[in-house]
Amino acid sequence: MKLDPKNLIGATALSLLALPAAAQDCPVKVGVLHSLSGTMAISETTLKDTMLMLIDQQNEKGGVLGCQIEPVVVDPASDWPLFAEKARELLTVHDVDVIFGNWTSVSRKSVLPVIEELNGLLFYPVQYEGEESSKNVFYTGAAPNQQAIPATDYFLEELGVEKFALLGTDYVYPRTTNNILESYLKSKGIADEDIFVNYTPFGQSDWATIVSDVIALGADGKQVGVISTINGDANIGFYKELAAAGVSADDIPVIAFSVGEEELSGLDTSNLVGHLAAWNYFQSADTPANKDWIAAWKARMGEDRVTNDPMEAHYIGFNMWVNAVTEAGTTDVDAVRSAMYGQEFPNLTGGTAVLQPNHHLAKPVLIGEITADGQFDIVSQTAEVPGDAWTDYLPESAVLKSDWKDLGCGMYNTETATCVQMTSNY
Repeated sequence: MKLDPKNLIGATALSLLALPAAAQDCPVKVGVLHSLSGTMAISETTLKDTMLMLIDQQNEKGGVLGCQIEPVVVDPASDWPLFAEKARELLTVHDVDVIFGNWTSVSRKSVLPVIEELNGLLFYPVQYEGEESSKNVFYTGAAPNQQAIPATDYFLEELGVEKFALLGTDYVYPRTTNNILESYLKSKGIADEDIFVNYTPFGQSDWATIVSDVIALGADGKQVGVISTINGDANIGFYKELAAAGVSADDIPVIAFSVGEEELSGLDTSNLVGHLAAWNYFQSADTPANKDWIAAWKARMGEDRVTNDPMEAHYIGFNMWVNAVTEAGTTDVDAVRSAMYGQEFPNLTGGTAVLQPNHHLAKPVLIGEITADGQFDIVSQTAEVPGDAWTDYLPESAVLKSDWKDLGCGMYNTETATCVQMTSNY
């Protein structure tokens, strides 16, 4: 009997449809892109250790999609251009399925062109300046409306601060954050002359002149407060100089955005009691989930090791990624991205993190006072606040929104109803 070619083609197609989907290639590879040397190692080494613990915990549960997860750790060594090279190495040489990494915004900006060119996926766990929304990045740290703005409100409303010293490391995160805060403070009636802004290089060690300038700011008797976006090991010298100058939290309170338990673990905090930090998590959060997390961390790393906010961001981001991969049935970036929208996962402070279409999380805002043992006494905590990719306090950003789920756009102009085509340098 002669077969009809059309029937043969149809039968072949049906037989192909009946085949099981291609199995996930094993192992699933997770890139870990954190500085293990250089000025940022003080903060980032802990995040590498966090990722290794999370991966081990998941592997004990059976991994993901029937595969064990293999971490691929690289050291970009606090060298911002090297971050881009290491990201490319992870994606093209090691063929990782996802990357968890970066701390500073300058390192993230370095990675962005690579991750977008190669359609990689980056989970970024640290508070940042906002003003960005890439389809290839999930921002699991705080945006300014989840840290900087509430911290400033605390100074204004709770501590009666009238003059502001905005001290930062000289790179994009402090400069953009302080630009937003200057605009915000002026909208609250703070005069130009009552805002002092200063930037210092990474690794700054000589703080005598700057601390003297901050003290002089209060010569007229007005209450001065410091908002600190100082990053890395420069914080050690800054706090030591404050103590040497006899400045207490009652005299000039400092609220920091990049100082957590890990940074304080290397300091004598007896002279820092009462100074503040704003984060979305503190180790001192009294919840069953946090107690379990701390116990697992200390059992693995030692009793002297502390937990901190960016660790929780990796904890949330990694578990959301695992759930999204499981739902998608693949580690394919486009499929995982779609499965990420609306993901929910319990945070460690008693609420639930929710992933928004703008690639940011809804997170609570916590403000803590430094205690003598290097921990934080939580003095303020909000319900979950949705993260804003674009601030309301800069005119050019107030008209923008990010919605990758429905609009397919990270920079949508609500006035013109158009999507601005973003570049890697936005």
